[in-house]
Amino acid sequence: MLPVTPFPDVDALLEELLQGARAVLGEQLIGLYLDGSLVLGDFDPARSDVDFLAAIADDLFPETAAQLVEMHRRLAASGHPFAAELEGSYIPLRALRRHDPAGATHLNIERGPDEVLQPKLHHTDWVIHRHIVREHGVALFGPPPATLIDSVSPDDLRRATAGVLRSWWATAEAADALRRAHPGYRAYAVQTMCRALYTLEHGAVVSKPAACRWALASQDGRWRELIKQAMYGELAAEATSETVSFIGHAVGKSRHWHPAL
Repeated sequence: MLPVTPFPDVDALLEELLQGARAVLGEQLIGLYLDGSLVLGDFDPARSDVDFLAAIADDLFPETAAQLVEMHRRLAASGHPFAAELEGSYIPLRALRRHDPAGATHLNIERGPDEVLQPKLHHTDWVIHRHIVREHGVALFGPPPATLIDSVSPDDLRRATAGVLRSWWATAEAADALRRAHPGYRAYAVQTMCRALYTLEHGAVVSKPAACRWALASQDGRWRELIKQAMYGELAAEATSETVSFIGHAVGKSRHWHPAL
């Protein structure tokens, strides 16, 4: 596999992920794609995760799924600098084509040193990931992702964004998580709200830095300093209340869009 990112350590990890997935899945592995910040242009080696999506032919037999789990355990223990930052899913082709909430539980691994590959319900944010992979994803193996994934309309992106905002960010649990979180998470939340606001207005997805620049020019001036701080650093605990208010601002903008798809 040729270098696919500007980061040799990330490329080395992706090469091992690809070889491990091919060894376990064989012909069941249809494609392996980069997702997220690595393809949108806002990857930060100090903060970002390494997002991937694996297209598989069909649901896996339990013994094959167990082998994948073990492969990811070995990868996490390999000593690769980004091994704990891998985040991605194994999606059967029929579910990859379009999002079906009734059949949206697939093998997934979240970033973190103690995370394991396991079945997870993929919520409406999966619509956004499908769009990113289809339009921007980099194939590590397999056909162009646009041949496997139906296009996602601007209004579907808006509805998916509204769903994410209301199902998590508008909840008391999210506000409590912000109060307990490290400063980087608060900055991440503000950047995520800028991206959500951009998607609600334009029906498209851009990188977090691009969304923040747009928000600085388009949103109410009361948010300017908060957005600037989130772009260039971390947000101290004292910024939590204003961060929660900014989230409320974004949630309010989503009211026009029904989150169900």
